[in-house]
Amino acid sequence: MKNITLAALCAASAVYAGPFETWNGADGAPKVETGLGNETNTYGTWYDYNDNFSGGESKIIYPVDPCHEYSTCAPHYMDSVIEHCEGVCGTANLYRGSSTTKPFSGMGFNIVGEASPTDNTIVAGDASAWGGFCVTYTSDTDISLELGLGDEIDSTMNYANPAVNLPASKTDKKVVVSWSDFKQPSWYEGSVKFDGETAAKQLVGVHFKIQAEPGEYKFRICAVGPKDGTCPEKCGIPSSEQRIKVARGVTTIKTILNERTLRFTGIESATTVEVINSLGQVVMNSVIDKTDAKLNLAPFDAGIYMIRVEGNNVNFAKKIVLK
Repeated sequence: MKNITLAALCAASAVYAGPFETWNGADGAPKVETGLGNETNTYGTWYDYNDNFSGGESKIIYPVDPCHEYSTCAPHYMDSVIEHCEGVCGTANLYRGSSTTKPFSGMGFNIVGEASPTDNTIVAGDASAWGGFCVTYTSDTDISLELGLGDEIDSTMNYANPAVNLPASKTDKKVVVSWSDFKQPSWYEGSVKFDGETAAKQLVGVHFKIQAEPGEYKFRICAVGPKDGTCPEKCGIPSSEQRIKVARGVTTIKTILNERTLRFTGIESATTVEVINSLGQVVMNSVIDKTDAKLNLAPFDAGIYMIRVEGNNVNFAKKIVLK
């Protein structure tokens, strides 16, 4: 079996190894704690994807609106959906458009995240210690749980990613799969081969792909974790209170805007703060700490801005209005 493991296809990143904490939507956690995220804090955020790049016109319709501008809200893009669904849920509206293949749409999250604050290349991490996955879900049609290996490798093997089929289930269903269960699709005849164990060592993202005949298919992903994780048997069952606090990254941070000075309370250690304008552009990136927890916003025009604070167990975002 031929495997691609070239460094050029798997950009390196400083990774902080830790446990993969089972993500349970009933806990209200905004992101998946993979244990392999790096200093950019861009791992584990839920996103959606579809077949638009190949001429398809599929999309996911959510029961409540997520944030409309991903760049201004990540990692809080899906917060309202997670709160409403106690997971991530919606309707996969599949439409072929000009594509010649079955339409698809799906949800996913990255394992490590971006390479650096100035390089948004999504990089790989070694997830082999997870052993596989546990998943709790419902779906009107089968879901393909796929191992994403990055744009270059995925396209090189014509998106024949190692995958496991999660069968359609109208009722809550928990499944547990091992890396050895992941196989490339039977139709694939290319030379770039990956089994589940090999893919796990250079994993970029985890994808829940819904690909079927044109139509509307409801789904709900309630929990995902490592093979021996604590995925609940049914949706909507929260974890212990302590586990919920860890998952949510509970913080006491608050902001006080006085004219053009923004002060923070509840800052315990050095923390990164971004100021993002209405176009999604980061117009200020600063580090604040307990002794100097304020920002001078005098240089900015009047308008609406997003304040995003990120650090250890901290994911805080708030809109402010400068007059």
